[in-house]
Formats: sequence, structure tokens, C-alpha cells
Amino acid sequence: MSRTLIAVTDSPFPSLAPAVAALERVNPELRMAKSASAEDILAVARDADAVLVIYAKLPGELLRKFTRCKAIGRFGLGVDNIDIAAATELGITVTYVPDYCLREVSDHAMALLLALARKIAFSNSLVQSGRWEVPPIVPLRRLEGQILGLIGFGNIPRALVPKAKAFGLKVITHDPYVPADVVKAFGVESTSFEDLLAHSDFVSIHAPLLPSTRGLMNAAAFARMKKGAFLVNTARGPLIDEAALVAALDSGRLAGVALDVVAAEPLAGDSPLLGRGNVILTPHTAFYSVEALEELQTKCASDVARVLSGEAPVYPVKMG
Repeated sequence: MSRTLIAVTDSPFPSLAPAVAALERVNPELRMAKSASAEDILAVARDADAVLVIYAKLPGELLRKFTRCKAIGRFGLGVDNIDIAAATELGITVTYVPDYCLREVSDHAMALLLALARKIAFSNSLVQSGRWEVPPIVPLRRLEGQILGLIGFGNIPRALVPKAKAFGLKVITHDPYVPADVVKAFGVESTSFEDLLAHSDFVSIHAPLLPSTRGLMNAAAFARMKKGAFLVNTARGPLIDEAALVAALDSGRLAGVALDVVAAEPLAGDSPLLGRGNVILTPHTAFYSVEALEELQTKCASDVARVLSGEAPVYPVKMG
């Protein structure tokens, strides 16, 4: 049996063994690109039967140079790094894994919210510097009865709801694509974007990155937020206008922010977000657990194997 060529554009994984195991039925030969540049990707993917991608960019002009590609498997939730329209035009099936790290990201969002609310990072920095003091940390407010606003109501924020409610938070959401009866079934109130910003003590972002959502949290949005509110982002960095965010922190409109993602990663060493006691930063780790990465590789590679075997994938990405 001839081997099936699978190109891998980039991989932070210590091993691709789970993916290889899931691809076993198509007798795979994996070729890893030297870098995520278009030239290095093309070197391994030009005549590949399928491509596995994480962060590398796959624009239409690159996809059009692939001669045999039938499937692109995205190791992740979002597909903004892939030209879906071009792939569709070329007859390439794109798959993703929309449900692999729901527990991890919702846990991380809740952890960041708690750390902001209780000023954990700031308190730790004080004690580590030799200051055992309470006055710099006050005031702290009881969580029970406060409002958490979820921007977007997909799988991750739905997983966050019971965790937030366990702490007594009231949960509201804005998602124009989710029917009100679905939202209500989770015991959550559906509201407008403007009202969510005006009433929420905590705002957690869970929207996809689209042309219409890029810079969603801009100066106008921050101006509508309740003074002294907190912001959490575990979705995509470019959803926030970072210059406007810094201005909102400087003015006191925001009491604090916790970010697992930023507009340009890694964060620049001279970023104005650094060195602030009310800013918590984690290096895009919300998705991570040993179990989640194994699940991610297995589900992604299994779908690619399905496409290459003439079967329908479980998680296809569709236009629109």
C-alpha cells in the first residue's frame, strides 16, 4: 500500500504520536515543515494529500500551489489562519476541533476572574517584595450577587456558566447568533451588547475573531462599561483594541484585566500592559492540559483520515 503524505506546517507538541495513531488506517508519512514560512510549508505540502496546521498562515495564494491536498486539519478551535473561501473553491475540506478544551478554557477564564476579583497576583507581588499589607489591596467585593457578562455564548461560555453560578454570580450574555430560548435553558439572561457592558461587573470575551468582531472592545465599548469593572479575554487577542484598553486602565474605567491572548504574540517586551498590578497575563495557555492535547490531536487527525478515506468528517468547517 502506498503511503499517504501528510504535511505538518508547525507543531508545539512534544510528540505527534496521538495524531499518527489516529491516521494509521491511511498509512501516513508525516513531513514537518522547517518553519511556518510559506516557502517551507510549500516544500512539504505541495504534493501532500493532507495538511495539519496549528498557527501557520494558509492564505489562498499558498493553497492554490498545493497539487493533491484533499484535507486541512486545524489543531484548534479557530480557523482565522486559513483562507476557508479559497479552500472551498479548491475542493479542500477543512476540519477543526471545536470541543476539545471546553473544560480547560472555561476553568482558566474562571481562574482569571477569581484572581482579578481577589487581587491574587497583586497581593502575591506585595508579599514577595516583603510587604505584608492589607491597605493597598482593598477594597475587595463579595462575588455573590455580582454580574458576569459573557460576550459570545458558544460551548466554552456555556461550560463557564455553572462554574460562575457556583460562586453566586448572575450571568448574562450577548450573542446575536444564539436563540434566546437556548440561552434561557442555561439559566442565563440574553441582552444587548450595550446593556451587557453597562451592567456587568466582570466581562469575559468568548467571541470568534471575524472582520466584524476585530477591535470589538474599543474605546466606545470601554466607555460604556461600568466604572470599576474587570475584563477577561481567553478568546482572541485582536478582539481588543489594546491602545484603548491601556487608556481605560489609565483612566480607572477598568479596575483590572486578565488576558490569556494578546493582539501580537508573544507580547512585546515594552508593552504598556506590563508592570501593572491590575493586569494579569498568561501566555496563551488556557487551552492546555495533557488530556486536552491528546484529545485535540486524536480528533483532528481522525477527521483528516475520514476525509482521505472518502468519509464525511465529524467537524467540517463550512463557509458562512
